[in-house]
Amino acid sequence: MGKKALIIGAGHGLSASVARLFASEGMKVGLVARNTDKLAALADEIGAHTYSCDATDPDMVSGLFNAFDADIGSPDILVYNPNVMLRGPITEVDPVGTKNSIMVSAYGAFLAAQQAAIRMLKAGSGTMLFTGASAGIKGYPNSAPFAMGKFALRGLCQSLARELSPQNIHVAHFVIDGHILNTQGDAAHSDPTSTLNPDDIAQTYLHIANQNRSAWTWEIELRPSAENF
Repeated sequence: MGKKALIIGAGHGLSASVARLFASEGMKVGLVARNTDKLAALADEIGAHTYSCDATDPDMVSGLFNAFDADIGSPDILVYNPNVMLRGPITEVDPVGTKNSIMVSAYGAFLAAQQAAIRMLKAGSGTMLFTGASAGIKGYPNSAPFAMGKFALRGLCQSLARELSPQNIHVAHFVIDGHILNTQGDAAHSDPTSTLNPDDIAQTYLHIANQNRSAWTWEIELRPSAENF
């Protein structure tokens, strides 16, 4: 029987590449977003289930996992990929938007990890993959909300890895250091020579998910060759 993967924060970029690749490997996939209308074409393409959920709402996250259990079964792989980019000078950045950014990046990841851990501990195995950013390693000017959320996410992942790895649950944090290619985006995102191709990133997600426990990776950085670091 193929593995079952739940992808929270699904859309048209990296998450779509991960979903397609996982499905091509015979996995059953669940796609999660606040608005599932945008997921219809992808879900039809790969035969995925879709779920509407606010990742920062404990009751909705619990209900999401219960629904996935009923439709597909307990998840073997969790991918947490939501992203809220809010920029601005500290004197001007919106406090409400800042709170939402931190809630999505960090608190939502905690809620998803908690529900996944309950099931994976019972099953005796599992994998959790979290999409981070270079902002979780170093804070950039005018990017306090994003940095706070991603720093918290990295701390959560490090704690989870140390707690759960001895119990056969693989937790990995991906530091995406650079823009992800989007041919419909602005100049910074549409240049294939200076951006990360989402299909190539997805290959690394699959590789990490398939690692043997004798040589697990808890954190990996991915950047295009043109990116300074």
